[in-house]
Amino acid sequence: MSGAAGAPQGAAVIIRKLGRVDYETTFAAMQEFTAARGVDTPDELWLCEHPPVFTQGLSGKPEHLLRDIGIPVVQIDRGGQITYHGPGQVVVYLLLDLRRREFTVRGLVNRIEQAVIDLLAGYGVTAARLAGAPGVYVGRAKIAALGLRIKHGCSYHGVSLNVDMDLAPYDAINPCGYEGMAVTQLCAYLPQWRGAEDTAIVGKALADHLARQLDEENP
Repeated sequence: MSGAAGAPQGAAVIIRKLGRVDYETTFAAMQEFTAARGVDTPDELWLCEHPPVFTQGLSGKPEHLLRDIGIPVVQIDRGGQITYHGPGQVVVYLLLDLRRREFTVRGLVNRIEQAVIDLLAGYGVTAARLAGAPGVYVGRAKIAALGLRIKHGCSYHGVSLNVDMDLAPYDAINPCGYEGMAVTQLCAYLPQWRGAEDTAIVGKALADHLARQLDEENP
């Protein structure tokens, strides 16, 4: 459990490490957790990876799937278009009570993006937001995608960071609905990389950065 002194009562967040888990099972679990939570339910961050899967948001247009490459497409209830999840990508789901934390949706998005930017800066990688395109970018290439669902003042879904993965499936989609958008990953910028071992370290660090951002007074 992580929390900061002086944070609002009930603002501590539990970090759960799920490992590599099926996407649809995890999606259902997020919905069930959010539907069942009460005013005193602690907030949680779920850290995981998924087997290869495309996810299509509520406003998703089928034409953004350019061709069938045998990877399942799952229709889900977050905002946004189509994106890819796969091994070597770190995913953190944010199951939060925004009313209790007094967060706006925009404020939460800012915190998520800043956590990724700060994490990458620690590896010497300069990343930034891109106007009109949620997520985090190195130059014009997307390295982290985010999407949220807010229900009864509580959030689920979250952020995915490309760390050490096969990027080829992105060629079969318009990532997040943007034709020709370049994607990148952290290991491309680091001359020495230990594969899964370093990916696990990045995942833990991202969850920790997010927990700290949630405790900041201002987004």
